[in-house]
Amino acid sequence: MSATAMEIAGLTKAFGTNRVLRGIDLELARGEVSVLMGANGAGKSTLVKVICGVHQADGGTMRLGGRPFAPRTPIEAIRAGVVTVHQNINDGVIPDLDVASNLLLDRLTEPGSGFFLRERELRRQAREIAASMGLEVDVGRPVRELQLADRQLVAIARAMAHRPELLILDEPTSSLSAAEAERLFALLDRLRDQGVAILYISHRTSDIRRLADRIYAMRDGAIVGRFSEKPLDYEAAVTAMLGQGLDEIALDHNMPGPPVLEFRDVVLEPGARPINLTVHRDEVLTVTGLVGAGKTMIAEILFGQRAPLSGEILLEGRPYRPRSAREAIDAGVFLCPKDRGSTGIFRDHSLARNTTMPFLERFSHLGFVNTRSEARATRRMIDELGVVCQSEQDDIGTLSGGNQQKIMVARWLGQPSRVLILDEPFQGVDIKARRDIGAKIRETTKGRATIVMASEMDEVLEIADRIVVLSDKHVVGDHRNNKDLGLREVLAQVAGQEKALTGQGEETGHAP
Repeated sequence: MSATAMEIAGLTKAFGTNRVLRGIDLELARGEVSVLMGANGAGKSTLVKVICGVHQADGGTMRLGGRPFAPRTPIEAIRAGVVTVHQNINDGVIPDLDVASNLLLDRLTEPGSGFFLRERELRRQAREIAASMGLEVDVGRPVRELQLADRQLVAIARAMAHRPELLILDEPTSSLSAAEAERLFALLDRLRDQGVAILYISHRTSDIRRLADRIYAMRDGAIVGRFSEKPLDYEAAVTAMLGQGLDEIALDHNMPGPPVLEFRDVVLEPGARPINLTVHRDEVLTVTGLVGAGKTMIAEILFGQRAPLSGEILLEGRPYRPRSAREAIDAGVFLCPKDRGSTGIFRDHSLARNTTMPFLERFSHLGFVNTRSEARATRRMIDELGVVCQSEQDDIGTLSGGNQQKIMVARWLGQPSRVLILDEPFQGVDIKARRDIGAKIRETTKGRATIVMASEMDEVLEIADRIVVLSDKHVVGDHRNNKDLGLREVLAQVAGQEKALTGQGEETGHAP
């Protein structure tokens, strides 16, 4: 058996006059994790879609296990041994079916399998698959009722059930906690030991350092860097990916203005300790913590999607308890949600309509939308955030994930607000896009309070004036982000250790 699972040579793909893949050469070895890095628009998604049969290449060849490989559909790719878990979780699961049906759906639809498998046998097999990767869920529960992280794990478990030769994972940890991510990493270690080739698409430093055997850097539709010598040179890979180095971020910190938002003994759920917190005008407050710490709960309370168990919230000194998203928007409190696929973008609509949808009355007169004004506002945000597109009338679905994220952020940055909450605004975007978004958030922060929910420490350090740490639905740390920041203390608090680690020197500054 060849040591190479897949060989790609001279692969090309164009959409009209747009050449997306320009002679891709790639080797994916058995028993290795190959990390693919590339800026948004580099062609990563198109390459993956060609490999998994969504698109057909215009030129070049692919070989799987030494045999010609040119799938015409995703089903053909799966049957050949190539399985993909896409970044959009809803592409990997069917929310209205239960977990068992999702885990075994591909097997049930194979010719001759007999679709009407007894429910008892179906659930027994599903429990075996779930147990093999440490997925602790009721297999009879509908997927739509699961938390985002559990839905992601179901999508990954469904892929694992095929025992693939090549497993492709696109930003699989973007919605997982550290413990859930480590469970996935342990599973990938076992698959690697079993000889499975893994193509892992990510920009997360922690993921890459934990998993990568080699790194491929992609730019403008071509592979521009190959890194396999240990230790892997992550910084060189980033430079190759972007075509230039990235200087360290030197924040020009804002002086906090008057209080805008106050939490007074706010309890998020039974058993949680009360939160007392003040957020000021002109500052960027970053709330960090593990998945489940309470970040999204706070965002949803402020946006009228849930109520606190007890306590009081004040908005500019007055009681604030919105009963709906519309009430929150009317009060000047905006939320950019973290789940782009299901709650963030309006599918089958243009970029212009995606940017203006919550504020259409501001672009309307006598019930008619002023499309010129709408287009003008959208073009301004496209230019300011560097969205890669043809025009503001493009369908949102034609954009890469990172550019969709920019449009979603642009929607809420484009209108004045009193409080702007951004829940994981850098989820699934590359380093350059992250810094484009972060720079725009900071550039527009004057006149409002800005709250950014973020799990990755390098993201936190790049944008925050002030860092609040949540653990178990309670504030365990409140820090100014400056040269005196005790990073070891912050990380200890994020991990749930309220007393900082001591005895080995204090880490400070901005090196994540």
